[in-house]
Amino acid sequence: MKAFNDLADFSSEEISSLIELAGRLDAKPEPEALKGKVLSLLFLSPSLRTLASFQAAMTRLGGGSFVISPDMSIHGLETRPGIVMDGTAAEHIREAVPVIASYGDAIGIRAFAERKNIETDLEESEFSALIDLIDTPYINMESAMNHPCQSLADWKTIDDLGIPANGGRFVLSWAYHPKALPLAVPAASLHMAAQRGMDVTVLRPEGFELPQPLMQKAAAAAEASGGSVVETDDRREAMQDAHVIYAKSWSSTRHYGDRLADQKLREEHLDWCVDEPWFDNAREDCRFMHCLPVRRGVVVADGILDGPRSVVIAEARNRMLAQMAVLHQMLGGSS
Repeated sequence: MKAFNDLADFSSEEISSLIELAGRLDAKPEPEALKGKVLSLLFLSPSLRTLASFQAAMTRLGGGSFVISPDMSIHGLETRPGIVMDGTAAEHIREAVPVIASYGDAIGIRAFAERKNIETDLEESEFSALIDLIDTPYINMESAMNHPCQSLADWKTIDDLGIPANGGRFVLSWAYHPKALPLAVPAASLHMAAQRGMDVTVLRPEGFELPQPLMQKAAAAAEASGGSVVETDDRREAMQDAHVIYAKSWSSTRHYGDRLADQKLREEHLDWCVDEPWFDNAREDCRFMHCLPVRRGVVVADGILDGPRSVVIAEARNRMLAQMAVLHQMLGGSS
């Protein structure tokens, strides 16, 4: 495996093999599988689970890792092309990224969307520019419109719950958040559930529709897998017989890059906080998922998060296990 950039790059059979490997590595550890291997980790945006889970994954497999972040490791990183560097940044990304990559056998890169122009972000311009600077195997640890590591872990979590692929009902729901957040997780979650073959409903208020290219990509995946994708602002309709509700906030695509207009629109939907009444016509065993971090009492009520519906802790641990499987294959462990 030379790259782990998008679940769409893999067949469902290949994904199932990765998930099976993750389970096997959990049950039967291989503490020397990646002995002598090094993973470079470049974080151009902050992280808790992604950072900790990758470091833990490499350690459990006998390898090592190091972390570079502009906020903690270097004195500013310039990203603009053709710039005269007479400001505070001491290093340009064109030198920094190839050097960081050269110190490891593979590199993980995390770079959020700029959220100024939706077409630019949909094209993954920033992440693609970074990848063009390296020739080592790489892992997308979150880009403008994708988070394949989270999605692989989420696929495993749904498998662990015994939820069927075809016939399973997955609700991706927008939730209130005081800030405009990236589209990477909702985009990746939407495609993951569609690729798995589930009946997917995107539940969101008006103005928070997901971009058509993302919906079309998911619809194509659903058609190939026997699933379906629909979009609605009707909560009761969306939650009918749902197996899973995956809550996540994201920016208004109607006001993308316009912070004030986005804020005005989202403040009309303070009641979009997942609570028990949301589950009135869902399945009795409908589960709550979220990538974390999550704001209690804002995105979801304490009673849901602390109750039997929530699987967020198991979901977060699956990040480490799923990434162990990816690293095992990428860095030479036998599958």
